[in-house]
Amino acid sequence: MSWAGRILRVDLANGKVKSEPLNMDWARTYVGSRGLATKYLVSEIDPKVDPLSPENKLIWATGPLTGTMASTGGRYTVVTKGPLTGAIACSNSGGYFGAELKFAGWDMVIFEGRSPKPVYLYINDDVAELRDASHLWGKSVWETEETLRKQLQDPQTRVSCIGVAGENRVLFASIVNDMHRAAGRSGVGAVAGSKNLKAIAVRGTKGVGAGIKDPARFMQVVKEKKQILKDNAVTGQGLPTYGTQVLMNVINEVGALPTRNHQDSQFEGAKDISAEAMATPRKTDGKKHLVNNQACFGCTIACGRVSKLDATHFTVKNKPEYWGASGGLEYEAAWSLGASNGVNDLEALQYANMLCNEQGMDPISFGATVSAVMELYEMGVLTKEQVGIEAPFGSAQALVFLAEATARGEGFGKELGQGSKRLCTRYGHPELSMSVKGQEFPAYDGRGIQGIGLGYATSNRGACHLRGYTVASEVLGIPVKTDPLVSEGKPELVKAFQDATAAFDASGLCVFTTFAWGLADLAPQLAAACGDEFTTEELEKIGERIWNMERDFNNRAGLTAADDQLPKRLLEEAVKTGPAKGKVNELGTMLPRYYEVRGWNPDGTLKPETRERLGL
Repeated sequence: MSWAGRILRVDLANGKVKSEPLNMDWARTYVGSRGLATKYLVSEIDPKVDPLSPENKLIWATGPLTGTMASTGGRYTVVTKGPLTGAIACSNSGGYFGAELKFAGWDMVIFEGRSPKPVYLYINDDVAELRDASHLWGKSVWETEETLRKQLQDPQTRVSCIGVAGENRVLFASIVNDMHRAAGRSGVGAVAGSKNLKAIAVRGTKGVGAGIKDPARFMQVVKEKKQILKDNAVTGQGLPTYGTQVLMNVINEVGALPTRNHQDSQFEGAKDISAEAMATPRKTDGKKHLVNNQACFGCTIACGRVSKLDATHFTVKNKPEYWGASGGLEYEAAWSLGASNGVNDLEALQYANMLCNEQGMDPISFGATVSAVMELYEMGVLTKEQVGIEAPFGSAQALVFLAEATARGEGFGKELGQGSKRLCTRYGHPELSMSVKGQEFPAYDGRGIQGIGLGYATSNRGACHLRGYTVASEVLGIPVKTDPLVSEGKPELVKAFQDATAAFDASGLCVFTTFAWGLADLAPQLAAACGDEFTTEELEKIGERIWNMERDFNNRAGLTAADDQLPKRLLEEAVKTGPAKGKVNELGTMLPRYYEVRGWNPDGTLKPETRERLGL
């Protein structure tokens, strides 16, 4: 079997660490990573628990294909009850940490309780122990990783940790590994901070090859599937060349690039912060912003960016520590920090993004919360004295100032760190929070792309594009082209994407493979690695089972159909320009049909026959 067959259970309150066998019945039913970790979480905690209390649990989990030679097999997830939303939180990350955890012989690490002092978990194959992290508390992600590697005297140690944002319980704090890969959304880093858990440092030497059920078959099918990725226009050309930033101009042209807190859906400065701009020599020093691309463990796509700032730019003029090459802008971050705030200064966006990586913050929620602040400022609700700086849309200075303040937890940054829903409610304008269930929207306007709007409204972890990327179909024509401006058929499309994504997440592979692969490509890889029961049909059912399990947890946590809602702006204010001009999101038409195809009651709860069919 491709599972390690063991989980590590860590009692932070008592400082005890123990190994226990993986529940293999659950593994075959939920596969791994997102699916399996969620099954453990929902079985062990009260759904109504305070996310930042010791009673909440925090789980790092790999999938059965994590650490294998399958393309993109470096993923791991962090699962908990999220403080930003009060819903299930499951954040996925790449890099090399996930594979290293699997190499050490562990499928999953479950943290319980709260430590009386800062600690980190040290894992070296079968050795696992909690160690004092007092010397790491107050350090950034980058400092923490560097310090642990030196201290452990092993440069191949992989670290997954929080920065100051997590310690300060910023509600969108992330958990970062390999310096700039992140389990980024829903505030998983704040939960780690609430537990006084700074990091996991892991070194694994066992490998995973011995666990593959049919090695020869596995190698052959993996080779075939890698060729499909290589031959595909998106995974073989677009993402390697331009990264996710290839979307900036594309989404702007279709009129679905949310701008100035969703007041507009096209940004006049999009070209200045696009992939093409990153690859064009700067006028100031003649050098390109983009240094090269980068891949996570086992990845043949290599969509990651490595960038270098202009050392003369106002953000870093006297800060040589930021002059080196670092993780570059992804599309979502470039949008949230840029177009969403009307800022077209590429260097300022890169610096703000580096701060998010350095201190462990989700740049999507951070940037989108700044958007709400800028709108409140322009309305006169917030003043320069309150914010600490003039903060109109388009101000790169304000963006950078607020990034520094939020990262450090100082001044107005403390309020910004609570997310847009709480901030806008506090200042009397909850309607200006562009969020669902408290989590801010990503970089697609749900009026210009109807399906993604329904996806935001129904996502189990709050507004999210990675829970069912219908943009692939509605904009890129993958696997079939659907009209982004039409709501008919979108409930069925959204359900199909949501279920398939859940299955891919559970496997330990990256969702970006789905630009080229379907479940029919995933199934033979899982079957060769784990067992022939993993057919395409079974994976469809597993994905649906995971989705419904998450939904049921949210219902028991107190979320209702009323939480499957979009802000009034998307439902009532029509798009002003571009192909989607005059459109609002047609959620009222789509949602009842979505519940129907899901097998749910009109109030958004699971029907008894749906539970029975999925074994919930």
